[in-house]
Amino acid sequence: MAAALIHLAIIVGGPGWYRFFGAGERMAVAAEQGRVFPWLVTLAIAGVLGGWGLYAFSGANILPKLPFLKPALTGITAIYCLRAMVIFPLAMFKPKAATLFMWWSSAVCAVYGAVHVVGLITIWDRI
Repeated sequence: MAAALIHLAIIVGGPGWYRFFGAGERMAVAAEQGRVFPWLVTLAIAGVLGGWGLYAFSGANILPKLPFLKPALTGITAIYCLRAMVIFPLAMFKPKAATLFMWWSSAVCAVYGAVHVVGLITIWDRI
């Protein structure tokens, strides 16, 4: 949910926030020009991350059980773990693309993935 909220804050924060959080110069310039594309993409990412947060809260019994909880949490966990590992082939085969943002976001996804793996193992028999 924190990542979803950060994405919403980036929309409000504008071009400087797009730059600070590593969205790239093209997104920042498009935001400066008042184009709708940057905030649509950022809003979509926030929506996906928010939905994933709802599933995590459901799995933790903070929210009621959502439909397809086990397969959804399994898929979400896999995506976080795969996203965390993407930095390694990127760094090997496209070193210029392995920006500081990519390293940081991979580290964040690794933490999210690890927490999800532990949580999923812990609740597997109850969901």
